[in-house]
Amino acid sequence: MDMDTLLIEPAGLEQVEGALLRFFEESKNRAAKIGPGYHSLWETLERCTAGGKRFRPRMVMSAYQMLGGRDLGNAAEVGAAFELLHTALIVHDDVIDRDFIRRGVPNVSGRYRAIAEAAGASPDEARHVGFSAGVVAGDLALSNAYRLLERVEAAPATKRRLGEILDEAVFAAAAGEFLDIETSLDPAMPPLEAIVHMARLKTSVYSFEGPLQAGAVLAGAEEEVIVRLGDFGRDAGIAYQIADDLLGVFGNETRTGKTNWGDLREGKRTALMSYVSARPEWDSISSLVGRPSMSAADADYVRGILVDSGARDYSAHLASEYAARARTHLDAGVMPPALRAALGPVVTAVVDRVR
Repeated sequence: MDMDTLLIEPAGLEQVEGALLRFFEESKNRAAKIGPGYHSLWETLERCTAGGKRFRPRMVMSAYQMLGGRDLGNAAEVGAAFELLHTALIVHDDVIDRDFIRRGVPNVSGRYRAIAEAAGASPDEARHVGFSAGVVAGDLALSNAYRLLERVEAAPATKRRLGEILDEAVFAAAAGEFLDIETSLDPAMPPLEAIVHMARLKTSVYSFEGPLQAGAVLAGAEEEVIVRLGDFGRDAGIAYQIADDLLGVFGNETRTGKTNWGDLREGKRTALMSYVSARPEWDSISSLVGRPSMSAADADYVRGILVDSGARDYSAHLASEYAARARTHLDAGVMPPALRAALGPVVTAVVDRVR
């Protein structure tokens, strides 16, 4: 499920674009002094960052403005830092997943695999070149997210807190990715609690909790508001990830941008799979889930079992439960009405997508 289905429209997004444009122009100019190849890598990374819906900057800017912030240019630097973090994570995620395509076009690794092939490299060598370039590009985006944050003008204590929020987002996302790798080594499906924990680490912290809290901190919000926004972001992000995993199996491929049986072929650990693995129906599909040679017919059969076993309905209900929990944090008396109005539709959109 694309974040663009959850859009909110704060002012200042054009200033986020400006901050990213300035950053990439500066970086490309630096890279050009080293060599054309390095300059080209930066151009590729910029293309990877361009064209997104800027969900995380939207969260930063919404929290900042609805809590009284007025310096949109300053807040835009925070939003740009979280957008660059997002770029880093998706570039690295493609390496981990051994993907060369994102949204129907070559990603960073795909572009450099093609360059290596054109230069006469063997298929294995070209793959290695592609993934190596992906690691380097992701590292550049990750380290420069901190550099962008340094441009924010704020009191030392505020800048220190913003740095801690960004660091927690990086730390949690890395932990979630590692736990995903670790659980893939165990043939047993992890319990629901472990899957929800991974969803929070991989999605909630850097996409919801961190951006919202960063915007609030920069606006000088009260601590209780900052804490409540973190609680909202945690539960909204978990709801989003459960719904996204559900749509990865049952969603419309045209709308989701990916095949609806890739997750089944991968054997992805989700709430959907955790539920069915504890039921008798699991025996009929366990040999198919996670099989690299899974066919479209196999996937259709697995989907039928997921429906008949109640796993699909269970996952949809679970996403709704976490969305409802997120709303309770918005209803706290400390939350300004304007902020409630801005964030309420986010969780509504999560639930509507899986109904």
